Amino acid sequence: MADGTRPISILIAALGGQGGGVLTDWLVGAAAHAGYPAQATSIPGVAQRTGATTYYVEIYPERCENGKPDPVFSLYPMPGDVDVIIASEFLEAGRTLETDYATPERTTLIASTHRLFAIGEKSAPGNGEFPRERLEAAAPKLTRRLIAFDALDAARRARSEVNAVMLGALAAAGVLPMTAADFETAIREGGVAVDRNLSGFTSGMEVVEKGAGGPNLTKASPSWADVKSKRAAALGRRKKPFLTLVGHIEAEFPEALHRTLAEAVAKLIDYQDPAYAALFLDRVRRIGAVDPGTALTDLFARRLAVWMAYEDAIRVADLKTRRARFERIRREHGADNGETVVVTDYLKPDLDEIYGIFPVSIGAPIARWAERRWPARRPTLTQHVRTTSVFGFLRVWGLGRLRFLRRSSLRYTHESALIARWESAVLEAAALDPELALEVVELARIVKGYGDVRRRLARGLDHLLADVLPTTIAHARNAAAGYTTAARAVREIRGRILEDENAVDALLAPAASR
Repeated sequence: MADGTRPISILIAALGGQGGGVLTDWLVGAAAHAGYPAQATSIPGVAQRTGATTYYVEIYPERCENGKPDPVFSLYPMPGDVDVIIASEFLEAGRTLETDYATPERTTLIASTHRLFAIGEKSAPGNGEFPRERLEAAAPKLTRRLIAFDALDAARRARSEVNAVMLGALAAAGVLPMTAADFETAIREGGVAVDRNLSGFTSGMEVVEKGAGGPNLTKASPSWADVKSKRAAALGRRKKPFLTLVGHIEAEFPEALHRTLAEAVAKLIDYQDPAYAALFLDRVRRIGAVDPGTALTDLFARRLAVWMAYEDAIRVADLKTRRARFERIRREHGADNGETVVVTDYLKPDLDEIYGIFPVSIGAPIARWAERRWPARRPTLTQHVRTTSVFGFLRVWGLGRLRFLRRSSLRYTHESALIARWESAVLEAAALDPELALEVVELARIVKGYGDVRRRLARGLDHLLADVLPTTIAHARNAAAGYTTAARAVREIRGRILEDENAVDALLAPAASR
């Protein structure tokens, strides 16, 4: 503008389903109610999860009187020329920082710290999660002011939505010329879930006004007493055996391992029963006996707990029929006052997953027949089950109650045998070299997924433990670099498989030709 006044630029990085378009409409509506000219555009983005869209708003901070020229607005945000960035999820905030929209001299970043993982993060065979520590370090440095808090949690507590909470935080930040009343009027005029959105708006304002949402993004870890109390309460009637096992942990293991082992024991009691958790501790004790410190035992316990809680059909059915799941669905969809919510679960188990829950005497003959009939890929049984109907719920709930069959099942027999081979390999490696032992422990990360993918990866790990690892160790005994060479070789093989699960086929090809 000729007088030097420039529009205030606002970039909204939103995920599909989180109301970025509605948030944009509220901003424009609040500006119009206050008499400030505004313009909004949207730029569809790449569907990294449910679809990400960038919304851009410019608000002229002066009321245009008669005779004054209309302000000139831009249709697109420019790097280094954005006053406010609103990110409804933490990685979306990182995307705006990566593309240089923020500047330390100018930009206020209002970001929710919760994570909804992108497709690339979830589909990676290894740990594809983007390290949030990098975002936490970069955000304060690349912005003039950072307001960061868990808007999803605030929205749930207010029984509202993330976009309303973010609007409240923006209003309280004081970077726009509109008042809270202007924003509230825009919400009312929008006419969509007015009471819930006003509640979320108020919640977002309170977060900023109370001084929360500052640059310190790292949450303090809960105390050991808090961890015990929380896990015991969640287990309900199984609280007593959990506390008994925790007593054994405190008496037998170093303090550095208490939290890891208690979390694992709680998980496995919930998954199966106290005896199963005691079996976990027995396995950990054997590793602890050869570990001069705690690093090897801690890593082994973490990988073992995840493996022992493998998701079979029984586990999936159990999780899908828990009261907490339906309460969460109702809460997230704002179903109040007895409103009806219909939940349809889409299930697609293959034959192995179905007969895997049978006892070995029944499942093994079926498995041999299926292997001959469909050597490459098993057929799947697609089902759409309405778990909010009586029949649908009882059907899935009944399957989830079959955990008493698990430890006699074919699937458990296969998983336990491979776990035992992995444990033996860890013990052998620990007797030779600490670095090698840690790399062998990490081989457990290979076994993951469902159906055909998991079967292939399990066969790959079995081949690694039975053939590749012994050969690698034998060569290392005579190498100048010693077991460092073997550790590096194991790490490289694991890395190739975690980057691309198809790499396991090349690993298995020589074994198949023999």
